[in-house]
Amino acid sequence: MSADPLQRFRDAVAPERVRFNLAEAALLCAQDAYPDLDVRSTLTDIERLGITLAQRLPSDFPATHRLLALNNYLFRELGFAGNQDEYYDPRNSFLNDVLARKTGIPITLSILYLEIGQQLGLKLKGVSFPGHFLVKLRVNGGELVLDPFAGGKLLSEEDLRQRLAQFAGEAAAKILPLEDFLEPATPRQILARLLRNLKGIHLEAGALDRALCVMHRLVILLPDVPEERRDRGRVYARLECPRAAVDDLGHYAAARPAAEDATQVAADLAAVTIQAARLN
Repeated sequence: MSADPLQRFRDAVAPERVRFNLAEAALLCAQDAYPDLDVRSTLTDIERLGITLAQRLPSDFPATHRLLALNNYLFRELGFAGNQDEYYDPRNSFLNDVLARKTGIPITLSILYLEIGQQLGLKLKGVSFPGHFLVKLRVNGGELVLDPFAGGKLLSEEDLRQRLAQFAGEAAAKILPLEDFLEPATPRQILARLLRNLKGIHLEAGALDRALCVMHRLVILLPDVPEERRDRGRVYARLECPRAAVDDLGHYAAARPAAEDATQVAADLAAVTIQAARLN
């Protein structure tokens, strides 16, 4: 595998790799902030956590018992917890930091939860629920929906509808089918949500260089989503890189000629085209 971090990421999430290693891909993303991060060593650290717990449990332990053991081990014994006080700290989005500091946001804690649960034989699935990433497990009586950010709390239908109401409104949340919001997320969808969260944090902080690094990865991860090229093009423009901005905005304009923002993108593209011509 290439020593170049971006190429390693490109190899890891190549379009033909539908079920890539989510924890590895998340750690590769962290190399933007930690260029010397040893991804393999950190993956081994996560594996050790799972092995330690698995060795304690009988091989015929029911899934629900293994789930309880996972919650007790990860959140009570090891002390992992959601970072309520510094939710938008970028470190919460880096899996190596989550391991070291034992705190994170819903999606990074869920990735760790999924990884260790897999080592216990639990067929956990990530769920891109509105506003707050969750995890679910199918059991004989239906599905258990869990919140790793809240210590693996089991969520009732009422809990889920209350959360949904924050985004859809009270009336809609009462009638919308919950199953539509509990579809299992693919590794690519999970990683995209992680990166988009981080992109938003950097943009809000005005850290354009850091946002651009995240955007490179989003463009690689989602080659068929031209909106990621548009967003990167706008950041290139703000960073006074007009040639790169022309490429990205031009790509978006060609891919989405009837988009709602087509007029604005055309104006942006015209402006950076003029700037690029002056450089020539």
